[in-house]
Amino acid sequence: MQRYIGRIRVLTAVCVLAALIIIGRLYYLQIMHGEAYARRADAQFVSTQDPLLDRGTVYFTDKDGNQITAATLNSVASSTAGHQRYYPGGSLAAQEIGFVAYNNDNTQKGRYGLEKYYDQVLARDDTYSNFFVELFGGVKTALQGGQSQGDIITTIEPSVQAELERTMVDYDKSWNPDLAGGVVMDPKTGEIVAMAVSPTFDLNSFGAQSDPLIYANPMVQNVYEMGSIIKPLTMAAGLDSGAITEQTTYDDTGCITVNTKQICNYDFKARGVIPMQQILSQSLNVGASFIATTMGQATMRDYFLNHYDLNQETGIDLPGEVHGIVTNLNAPQQVGYDTASFGQGLAMTPIETVRALATLANGGFLVTPHFVKAITYDTGVTRELGWGEPVPVLKPQTATTVTRMLTVVADDALAHGKDKLEHHSVAAKTGTAQIANPAGGGYYADRYLHSFFGYFPSYDARFIVFLFAVYPKGAPYASETWGPPFHQLVQFLINYYNIPPDR
Repeated sequence: MQRYIGRIRVLTAVCVLAALIIIGRLYYLQIMHGEAYARRADAQFVSTQDPLLDRGTVYFTDKDGNQITAATLNSVASSTAGHQRYYPGGSLAAQEIGFVAYNNDNTQKGRYGLEKYYDQVLARDDTYSNFFVELFGGVKTALQGGQSQGDIITTIEPSVQAELERTMVDYDKSWNPDLAGGVVMDPKTGEIVAMAVSPTFDLNSFGAQSDPLIYANPMVQNVYEMGSIIKPLTMAAGLDSGAITEQTTYDDTGCITVNTKQICNYDFKARGVIPMQQILSQSLNVGASFIATTMGQATMRDYFLNHYDLNQETGIDLPGEVHGIVTNLNAPQQVGYDTASFGQGLAMTPIETVRALATLANGGFLVTPHFVKAITYDTGVTRELGWGEPVPVLKPQTATTVTRMLTVVADDALAHGKDKLEHHSVAAKTGTAQIANPAGGGYYADRYLHSFFGYFPSYDARFIVFLFAVYPKGAPYASETWGPPFHQLVQFLINYYNIPPDR
């Protein structure tokens, strides 16, 4: 008898659980999403020309964890009782969010950005289905843990995104580059807090643009020679492999000849016998070449291709990502390695560059940059997305050593120390790269790419900031054009997030 009582109790518990699930599903369908299903019912009687009856929402996430709408549906007065995609932020994160537009088959699909990458999650089946199919199909999905359509919750912080975009606008006014962009990322997790591109456009009137190339995202779809911000990666590879130490010295002659090619410091001046710190502090090409030659080709190739993954896509959740062009590191000539050591002769996407530089900020780990941290499915279940465990690629002491060297650069070398923060440590480096001439080969004599990266607080980095511009006019060096904007962004982030002092 006792055995039957136990079975009855188990059966009762199962029935109660099933009833609770059904009640919850009824509440979800009728109360929370009643309007959506009413639209589907109406669609049976209206000949609609707009298949966008329903689509998931894209959310920003502010610093306090609140969700703020980035893309949603907006009712419009028309004979079809249709709904349009609406972007409350207008141009905010335009290249990252993307937009919805008609496809060749006369259906609306996500085009560009997160709208495209997560189209299968955001899209809704506009075909009306039986209520009980919806009800019990939802119960089955909940019980089996299956996936369905839903809303996406991004890591983009709208206030930081707006500040980064203001930085781009001000930079454009001052230096008139052909293109500019920036990233603010958590180096420990790969969560992208902000990404901006200039020029940009208004998502609510994207059809007004005459050049469709503006919709693409050069942060993941274009490659560039980044210049001297690559020197810290060369330094880290040399230290990590044991080819050099922080105390190693070399005789800087100002210019050297490698495979009949001349490599010179930016000012052609010799420094004499100096330690490794000066390679970063004075941004010396001859010094970076010394490290590359001392490491040897096999070691440098291993670090650049197998540790930093500069020939691999990052796996970021944006469409159309390409990988770097690193053919010089597979050739026998030493000059290719020497020029790569200071960021010339190899080309990378900006996000690929950020991921590699983040290894210096996070203790030596390669992370996956990403925008979406969670999906709230139509079943009512929210699932946190996993982006893989960080991969160790440098010894922790290597990252600490290079961080210490870059902090000296920020404190003493950049702007001759006038931007040094009294209470917060910052590790930073600039880059000024020659731009390749696609017509005649070689490089333009008067066109440069300016880049700047830094992270803070130096030894427990909350953010890594990366900025770059193609062919700014009016100043030869990145320290002149990006120094003040970088400093202002750092100050904004410290104040906005109330980051405590570390010194």
